[in-house]
Amino acid sequence: QHEVQVESMGGQVVDVEVSAKNKTNLDKLLEMIALQAELLDLKTNASRPAEGTVIEAKLDRGRGPVATVLVQRGTLRIGDIIVAGAEMGRVRALISDQGETVDEAGPSVPVEVLGFNGPPEAGDRLAVVENEARARQVTSYRAHQKRENAAASASGMRGSLEQMMSQLKTAGRKDFPLIIKADVQGSLEAILGSLEKLGTEEVAARILHAGVGGISESDVTLAEGFNAAIIGFSVRANKEAAAAAKRNGIEIRYYNIIYDLVDDVKKAMSGLLAPTLRETMLGNAEILEVFNISKVGKVAGCRVTDGSVERGAHVRLIRDNVVVHEGKLSTLKRFKDEVKEVQSGQECGMAFENYHDMRVGDVIECYRVETIQRSL
Repeated sequence: QHEVQVESMGGQVVDVEVSAKNKTNLDKLLEMIALQAELLDLKTNASRPAEGTVIEAKLDRGRGPVATVLVQRGTLRIGDIIVAGAEMGRVRALISDQGETVDEAGPSVPVEVLGFNGPPEAGDRLAVVENEARARQVTSYRAHQKRENAAASASGMRGSLEQMMSQLKTAGRKDFPLIIKADVQGSLEAILGSLEKLGTEEVAARILHAGVGGISESDVTLAEGFNAAIIGFSVRANKEAAAAAKRNGIEIRYYNIIYDLVDDVKKAMSGLLAPTLRETMLGNAEILEVFNISKVGKVAGCRVTDGSVERGAHVRLIRDNVVVHEGKLSTLKRFKDEVKEVQSGQECGMAFENYHDMRVGDVIECYRVETIQRSL
C-alpha cells in the first residue's frame, strides 16, 4: 500500500522482526541501524550547539517539568540555555535511558532534561541558544503566537459570507465543555485526538483548556465560568482545587485508561443529542355520524376500519386525503362506557381535545409517538 518493499522480499528496506516483550532481536535491530548508518554515510557535527526533538514531556512532582529529548546534532551539556516550543530553561541535569546522570548527550542520544520552566509539547524542536535574553525573546514570541492562535480558534469565524454560512451550520451544535489535565504530553494528545473524533454535526466536545500537570484552583475557576467538567488522566486535584470544586459543585473525574475516559464522554455527549420521535400507527376509524351532546360538545360516531384506537393516543382527522387537525382523543366510548381501546370492526364514540369540526365521512388516524434516545 505504501510501496515499502522489504529486503526479505527482494526490496531495499531493511527489516528485523523484533519483540520488546520477549527481548528478541533487539541487538540485531541496533546492529542493522548502525550498519545502515555506515552504508548511507550518515554523519553529524558533535561539536556544535545541540539541536533535537522533544519526544515526551511531563510534570514530575519532585523534579518539576521533565522532557525526554532525542539529541539529533551537536552535544547537549549541563548548564546550556535551551528553548523548546514556547518553553525555555537551563539544563540542570541530564538522565540517560539507564537512569544514570550524565554530563552531556551527543547526537542520537536520548536523555531526560531537567530545568525547563514548564513542560514543552511533544514534537517541539529543542535548540541551545547563546544567552537568556535570546531565549526569552524566542519563547515570548512563540507564546504570543500560541495565544493568538488559540484566541482565533476560540473567537470562531468572523469574516466572509462563506464563513458565516458554516457558522450558521455549527450554531445549532451543542457544545460539551471540558477541561483536561494529564500526566504526560503524549497521553494528552491521544485523549484530545480521540475526543475530536467523537464530534458530530449536532454535538461536539469543546476543550476549554488542556495541559500537563495536576488539577489546580485556576482550572476549577475556569470550569465554573463555563459550567464545564474537569477530567484528570493519571493526575489528581490539589487540596485547594478539590475543596473549591466541592464548594462550587464542579465535577472532577479521574481516569487512568483512555478507553474508559472516551466512553464516559461519549455517553455524556449522547445525552445532549436531541431524541428521535418515532410514530407507530395504531389504526383508522371512519366517521358514520356526528352527534351534538350538551355539556360535551360534538361526538363522532365511528367504526374502526383497521387496527385499533386507544384513548389518549395522538390522532389526525383526515378529510378528502388532507389532514385538517392533529391532536389527542379526549373521550372514547363503547355504548355508554368509557373504554381504553376499541378493536377493528367495532363501533365507538370519539371526541377530540379542543376541536369540534367533525363531518360524516372523515377518517380518523390514530398513532402513538415514541421518544428514542440516540447515542453517538
